[in-house]
Amino acid sequence: MEYRKLGDSDLNLSVITYGSFAIGGTMWGGTEKKEAQEAVRASLDHGVTTLDTAPFYGFGLSEKLIGETIGGMDRSKIQILTKFGMVWDGSNNGKGDFMFDIENEGKIYPIYKFASKANVIKEAEESLKRLGTDYIDLLQLHWFDSTTPVDETMEALQLLIDQGKIRAAGVSNYNNEQMLEAQKSIRLASNQLPYSMLKREIESEVIPAAIKNNVGIIAYSPLERGLLTGKFFKGDTLKSSDHRNGYFAQFDLEKVKSLLERIEPIAQDKGVSLSQLVLRWTTLQPGITAVLAGATNKEQAISNAQATQISLSKKELNFIDDQLAN
Repeated sequence: MEYRKLGDSDLNLSVITYGSFAIGGTMWGGTEKKEAQEAVRASLDHGVTTLDTAPFYGFGLSEKLIGETIGGMDRSKIQILTKFGMVWDGSNNGKGDFMFDIENEGKIYPIYKFASKANVIKEAEESLKRLGTDYIDLLQLHWFDSTTPVDETMEALQLLIDQGKIRAAGVSNYNNEQMLEAQKSIRLASNQLPYSMLKREIESEVIPAAIKNNVGIIAYSPLERGLLTGKFFKGDTLKSSDHRNGYFAQFDLEKVKSLLERIEPIAQDKGVSLSQLVLRWTTLQPGITAVLAGATNKEQAISNAQATQISLSKKELNFIDDQLAN
């Protein structure tokens, strides 16, 4: 495993970071608790030290599973990254930016982006309890909330740092303009953004600015929620409640299938899986600090962790870039 410093914080993250959206179950067709916890343990056993979660993932379930799994472990050797600002419990009283309605266990919940000072403190305390810890290594605003002044949100994060409840503050899904505004109030360690072979928009402006300002970039959905593993082109099916039935529709699937067929020989030559090759490529892109890789069982977790063992030559990287340009 490789480890990288996150921005100018004192956090060192494992380049492959365990992403726990799927084990929350909501939007993913459910979860199996035993397998999910085995996946977390297997990640930790194979060099992954960083776990990324959020209250929204399973309406607290993802955080609870992680908290239960790491209970009794040496907390100083694990970095817990979580978020706030996607409210489902109605505590915002209709305030904030409405996102969408979501069904969970037969009930419809309206989801809001909401990042008031009071809500930041509330969510942080709830996350600490679910995770069974007295501090969070990185607390991230999940989405920009246009209804709350940026400095109010950042003031709350700074207060949590001063209180020792979080070690560093970050954001997610922020553009450069939003980053500049936030940085007037606090020194942010990171920005978590979608980035993959199929989504490279942040390379033009966001990544150069992050490099210049020493802000870490945490890439999420590097496998495009499983699409870039190739298994859905080989007969794998999804449950009807799995959000990926709609998510994959944004891509030209024939083009994706062709891309994977063209780069798969590199994986075969190295004796690795397509998903490992894709993850390794992502970790080697400029400005990327860590790459989130989800796993719902220990086999997936071990495979993800071992991706950093792959060596890619300049020639191989250039070949992959050429294929991506087609």
